[in-house]
Order: sequence, then C-alpha cells, then structure tokens
Amino acid sequence: MAATPNVAPAQADPAVPWSRRRAHRRSGWRPRLGYRGQLLLLLTPYLLGMTALVWLPALLGLPLAFADYSLLEPPRFVGLANFRELAGDEIFHTAIFNSAFYVALAVPLRLLGAAALALLLFRPLRGGGLYRAAVYLPTVVPDLAWALLWLWLLNPIYGPVNQLLALVGLPGPAWMVDEWGARFAVVLMMSWQIGEGLIICLAALGDVPEEVLAQSAVDGATPWQTLARVTLPLLAPVLLILLMRDTIFSLQANFVPALILGRGGGPNYATTFLPMYVYTQAFDYLRFGYAAAMTWAMYGLTALLLLAQYRVAARWRLGFRDAE
Repeated sequence: MAATPNVAPAQADPAVPWSRRRAHRRSGWRPRLGYRGQLLLLLTPYLLGMTALVWLPALLGLPLAFADYSLLEPPRFVGLANFRELAGDEIFHTAIFNSAFYVALAVPLRLLGAAALALLLFRPLRGGGLYRAAVYLPTVVPDLAWALLWLWLLNPIYGPVNQLLALVGLPGPAWMVDEWGARFAVVLMMSWQIGEGLIICLAALGDVPEEVLAQSAVDGATPWQTLARVTLPLLAPVLLILLMRDTIFSLQANFVPALILGRGGGPNYATTFLPMYVYTQAFDYLRFGYAAAMTWAMYGLTALLLLAQYRVAARWRLGFRDAE
C-alpha cells in the first residue's frame, strides 16, 4: 500500500495584505442595491428630515384646523367653521392672489435667468469664475440687507431706478405707494436670487454629451437650432425640478420684502402673502386654529400648482415621464 504523501494545509498568500483578504471575505455579505435602492439610500437622510420637520408637524396641526385654539384655553372643536370663514375673508383672497401673482412672474423669471446665464457662463471666459460668483452673491446676502438695498433703489422720489427711467423719458412707477407698483417691486426684488438655479444648470450642462452637440453641428444645425432641439430638451428634466422646487419655496417665503414695503403687507394688503397672513393670525391674534386652516389651504394651492406643472410636463413628455 502506497504511503499517503503529507499535504500541507492551504495557507493564505503572504503577498496579499491581511486587510485585502478580510475585505474580500466580507464582500460576499454586502447586499447589492439596484439603481432605485441606491437612490432611496441617498435620499434617506433628506426623507427623515422632511418627516420630522415638515410632514409630522403638518399632520399634527391638521386637527387644529377644525378647532378654535388660542393657547390660553383648551382647543374647542368647531368643525368646518374655520374653512367657512376663509371663504368670506377678503384679506385671505387678496393673499392668495398676491401669492399666485408672485409665483406666476418671479418663478419663470428666475428659471429663465438661471438657464440663460448658465448657457452664457458655461463657455470658457476670461474672469468666468468672477462672473459666476457675482451671480451667486445675491443668494447668500441676508434677506434684510438686500431688502433695504432695494428699498433705496426703488424709492419713488430719489431712487436710482426712477431716475434712470426719467433720463430716457419714461415715468417712474410709484413703487412703494401704488398697489401694483408694490407687487411688481416684490417680484423685481426676488427675481435676482438665481444663484442656486445657476449652479444646478451649470452642472446639468456639464452632463450634456459633447458627441451629441458635435453631431448636431455636423448635420448642419445652427447654434439656435442646437439649443432649441438638443440642449434644452436634455435640460428639460432639470428645469422641471427647478420649476417645481422654486414654486414650493415661493409660496412659503415673502416675509422680508412685504415687511419692508409696508408694515402688515401694505399698501392696502398688496404685499400680504399667505405665509405672512398665517403668521399674523397665529402669533398676533392667537388664532391658531384659523391659521392652521389657512396653512392647509396653502398646502392645497401648492399641490394644485405642482399637479398642473406635472401634467403639462407629462403631456410634452418632459421630465419624470421619460425617466420611467
């Protein structure tokens, strides 16, 4: 009987570091996530923050919309009385109109300005970084600082804007006195804050394939045709997200300009927006139930505007529908 040769036990290659061998053994236990799983994992911190700071407080405030509550006495259930009062509140109707007017003008102007400046500043330019910083600067300036600056610029008597209009023979609007002048003043103030949109559009332009643009030039397309039929359709999902995000933020802002133009949203409530009217009813008059009803009315208005934007984008096959 032949002798069985002695076989030494298998040993790890000493040339492979211990950390790499350990990482190789542990790699088999890692779960493999698809694209949707990775996206969900990336959004988890944001979703947790939104749940704790936005959705949960909103749900907890929903019962107050059906109650009369002033912090001084226990809540008293009143049913739909707060919503019926909203239907006859003229200041509330004015606030809805002001908010809708602001969104209809300021949001498209900011989106158009961010996209146009991104197309202009994406090209290599001498001092391009300085120009980008100048566009982004109004976004980081404190709200009160730029509101006071615009208060001086739009002064109807000695403001530089009206003086420049007078040089070209145009009458200067009564920005701070007239109702429509105050509304357009707020739109003009807020339309300069396009820094975040500029950064996002610049990043989106960096993802446009150079081969597609080169092929468009080879096919004989002019720069305007390439912009309209190639570049903008590729940017459409990003522009749609910016549009919806800016709509949400615009319906939740507008405190500082309104307070600067007139205490209480003057003149004649022309700069009274929904968030400020909610704040006034809750903390000035201690009508927390009525303020909660207005808050949910604001949520409903926001949802309707976002739904309308999504339906238009889906009809044009832009944005989310193409990504599915």
